[in-house]
Amino acid sequence: MKKKGLALLLAATMICGLAACGKSGGETKTDAAADTAQTEDTGNTAAASGDGITVGWIVQDMANESQSYSCRIAEEKAKELGINLTSYDQAGDAQKATDAISTCIAQGVDAIIINPADPQAVVPALMEAKEAGIVVGLFSSDLAAESQQYRDFFCGTNDTMAGEQAAQAIIDAFPDGCNVVEIGGQSGHDAQVKRSDGFKAGLEGSNITVLDSKNCDQWATEDSMAIMEDFIVKYGDKIDAVFCHWDNGATGVINALENANMDGVYIVAVDGCSAGYDHVKDGTQAVCIGQSFTNMVAQSLDCAQKAVAGESFEEINWIPLDTVTSENVDSLPYPEW
Repeated sequence: MKKKGLALLLAATMICGLAACGKSGGETKTDAAADTAQTEDTGNTAAASGDGITVGWIVQDMANESQSYSCRIAEEKAKELGINLTSYDQAGDAQKATDAISTCIAQGVDAIIINPADPQAVVPALMEAKEAGIVVGLFSSDLAAESQQYRDFFCGTNDTMAGEQAAQAIIDAFPDGCNVVEIGGQSGHDAQVKRSDGFKAGLEGSNITVLDSKNCDQWATEDSMAIMEDFIVKYGDKIDAVFCHWDNGATGVINALENANMDGVYIVAVDGCSAGYDHVKDGTQAVCIGQSFTNMVAQSLDCAQKAVAGESFEEINWIPLDTVTSENVDSLPYPEW
């Protein structure tokens, strides 16, 4: 095992704060953050006792609720496993992601686990990490097929399947057909592309008509609300259903519909966060396609440990999805993010 860099010997612990996806504001620190220290390379170290492996955990954007939550879980899980983990925030910036990877290489970490904001942009840096003998894992978002040789494993949701499940939910609700609009996530993002592809594939051969489809600039609630407002002006009562790529985006859709006094529109969204569950419970969202970031984190760290130790592990790790409806929402664990 490589020697740990000096930055990884910091005894302080950073607990990642939860910040709502699409809401303004930076990290919200917990009480435990009072005893934290930040490294000069902007990484936050969750030091673990013992001689565990060293991991650089690179978060896509701490302003994204799911990412801040997964970071907190990663740091908690790392302590349990004796892993020395340092977290980095890309803040949606590909250059910051590249800088974080370079820092991890310089520090001689054993593994890098990253959810890239721009998967293609980080490939050169990941190539350098692989050349340096570092285990590379992708979390939540994967590299393009032609670049997957530069990572050892991927743990995440099958976003294509999420889109397919969303399509099936609408087909089941409207067996005779309906008109639907699609509001995509951040344009070009791995999850946005795959959820859209899965949705279109899932609707093939059905009686469902897609009136329009538009992606957001960011995973921001205000973006989805603005797009829905435009769709309402353009199509009005012709809209029977909406597929929104994420639950907090569905909040913007719901607000736009309420402001236009449009009732009964069937909304399907993906993520499985508390907002999605709450929408399903109050009847404003029909279906939530839920993913488990807790299981994604646990599987990612397990793969990293096994890879560093030279043990066998799965290269592709799909984390199962739940189709959450009013019939089963109360029987499923309430999400912590």
